[in-house]
Amino acid sequence: MKAASVAQLRKELKYRSNEELESLCLRLARFKKENKELLTYLLFDSENEAYYVAQVKEDMDGKFDEINKSSIYYIKKSVRRILRETKKYIRYSNVKETEVELLLYFCERFISFRPSLKKNLSMRNLLQRQIQLIQTKIAGLHDDLQHDYSIELNSLKDKL
Repeated sequence: MKAASVAQLRKELKYRSNEELESLCLRLARFKKENKELLTYLLFDSENEAYYVAQVKEDMDGKFDEINKSSIYYIKKSVRRILRETKKYIRYSNVKETEVELLLYFCERFISFRPSLKKNLSMRNLLQRQIQLIQTKIAGLHDDLQHDYSIELNSLKDKL
């Protein structure tokens, strides 16, 4: 079965009643955890972006504290998982400032993590890619925000 395009779905949704739309959303939320998380963000967290960012940062802190430090393998796997989840939360938000702020926070936690991961080539490359991504995203922001985030990014680079 081939999925319909977004344009086709949009046209079809215009003809549905509010009750039908509600039942479709609830049915969609039953099938995937990500659908539920996105719906939760849209209904509860999208109004207060600062609170959402704080929640995601708390979640990241908890995950960094729970990392199994017995082997570099487990550390690398956990760091990649944290980054993957952070990017998922960024996708939900779709706000550029939130994306830059969360990626900067991830990099800060990564750099301050002990044992240090800077000597590991794959982890150093992962950090460099995130820093390049942050630079790209900062370029698309308002001038005042560009200045503020550039200062943060430069201080982050100095810690390297």
